[in-house]
Amino acid sequence: MQEIAKVRVGYGYHKIRVLLNREGWNVSRYLAYRLYCEEGLALRPRRSHRRRAAAQRRERFRSTASNQVWSLDFVADQLADGRRFRALTVVDICARESLAIEAGQSLKGEDVAMVLNRITLQLGAPKVLFCDNGSEFTSQAMDLWAYRNGVRIDFSRPGRPTDNAFVSNHSTEP
Repeated sequence: MQEIAKVRVGYGYHKIRVLLNREGWNVSRYLAYRLYCEEGLALRPRRSHRRRAAAQRRERFRSTASNQVWSLDFVADQLADGRRFRALTVVDICARESLAIEAGQSLKGEDVAMVLNRITLQLGAPKVLFCDNGSEFTSQAMDLWAYRNGVRIDFSRPGRPTDNAFVSNHSTEP
């Protein structure tokens, strides 16, 4: 193990174990890790990426006419009997018009794509969609819908809810 670690300086115990197994040594993952630590072969931890300079955000697409940019988001509420539901809201940014509100208890990326298909058949596809990084919007179904319709999806930055402030997320408490 020490010979391999001297030759392959950047290898951790996982890669060293693979090389040992190739040479005929039947070494389990736990044994490889224990021997690796006992021999003092542990690599220094990598530097954090926090010190990396932040990339500048591109200028957001500005809507000059209706049906160019849509904003998508979910709003949540609760019924009188305690059941929770979510509603997908689609807003045309320039016209400040609500294009669709689809309610349900479990809305997935396929449901979002179906709603967008329904709107696109009536009005045509937009150029850009503004949405957050939710699993429904980053799904394969949404990516495929955007590719087929020639739409660019502009995701908001994590921790910046004001990047997509066109749909208000107010919940009413009973």
